[in-house]
Amino acid sequence: MIVAEVVRSGFVESTHHGVVAVDGGTSIGDVDTPFFPRSSNKPLQTVGLLNAGLLPREEADLALISGSHDGEGFHVERVRAMLAAVDLGPEALRCPADLPLGEVPRHDWLRGGGAAEPILMNCSGKHAGMLATCVLNGWPLDTYLDIDHPLQKALADAVSRLSGEPIAALGVDGCGAPIFAISPIGLARGFRRLVEAEPGSPERRVADAMRGHPELVAGTGTEDTVLMNAVPGLLVKKGADGVAAAAMAGVGAVALKISDGASRARVPVLLAALRRLGLEVPAMPEQILGGGLPVGEVRAVI
Repeated sequence: MIVAEVVRSGFVESTHHGVVAVDGGTSIGDVDTPFFPRSSNKPLQTVGLLNAGLLPREEADLALISGSHDGEGFHVERVRAMLAAVDLGPEALRCPADLPLGEVPRHDWLRGGGAAEPILMNCSGKHAGMLATCVLNGWPLDTYLDIDHPLQKALADAVSRLSGEPIAALGVDGCGAPIFAISPIGLARGFRRLVEAEPGSPERRVADAMRGHPELVAGTGTEDTVLMNAVPGLLVKKGADGVAAAAMAGVGAVALKISDGASRARVPVLLAALRRLGLEVPAMPEQILGGGLPVGEVRAVI
């Protein structure tokens, strides 16, 4: 189903298909077919880490573990501190070397003569949380990304329980960690369970940490951070290949997938989905440029 269109100079030049699952409202498209939620899975996995015994230095660490950080200095230093707390260094990370995800920190890093490093990779917070959990349990560190590792079994169990459905398929995410396929409505259901859980529970701790420290979930000025700052109580986590999920206690939850993986359609469709739940969200236009000037936009059509 078409969920967004690209308008240039008043003319529709492209369209994007997708699905929008709404837990607490009317869904759009086939929301029962499993897909890879990519990084939108992270908050559910962090619940699995807590259930497996993770003891964060402070609750804010849970936001970084659940996030896809931009590689700003405060992100990198927190990852380093999380590893040091369990007597590990960045060399223990098994995510690939990368440059900062954010455009500004990436340019700053390169201007300073920096090169790609695993700790700069946007998933390094999640990997640090995985390693810390392994240390506390006495589990092997070198193989923590193996699907048969006790850590990954615990994370799969958490994703399955929170989504309310079995894992449909296994894959390898961009950071090298296992990724678990569930349905879009299952992802929305899982997010709703996070925000509506009892205070102090692992689920609620993850939701509260992310909402309390949105700059650790993404970065300065990025979509997840902006939305959580603008709408108190809203939990948001984007994922690669056109995925996003969001939830508000007492209101509902949404999860979306842009079929062709286009990130440019993600925000307009997410905002439209949140408005379907009755939430007031900020305008975050996805502009189309011509000659360096705005000549159109990507707009949701749901």
